[in-house]
Amino acid sequence: MPGMTREELFNLPAVVNLVTAGRALGIGETKTRELARSNAFPVRLLRVGNRYRVSTADILAYLGLPRPAAEPAA
Repeated sequence: MPGMTREELFNLPAVVNLVTAGRALGIGETKTRELARSNAFPVRLLRVGNRYRVSTADILAYLGLPRPAAEPAA
């Protein structure tokens, strides 16, 4: 599974699921789940019930990509 383009990364919602986070980082699904289970995922994981969520801001920071400035409302 290929990673994401810069445009795709910047269009992610504020929080994504574990598999999407792995894809954003260029990590396959099996390895993503393995890293999460062993507490070795490269960005902070948020545990919501029995699911993981990941902040897009954390992903962008890890990749060294600044969040684009919001455009002012018209």
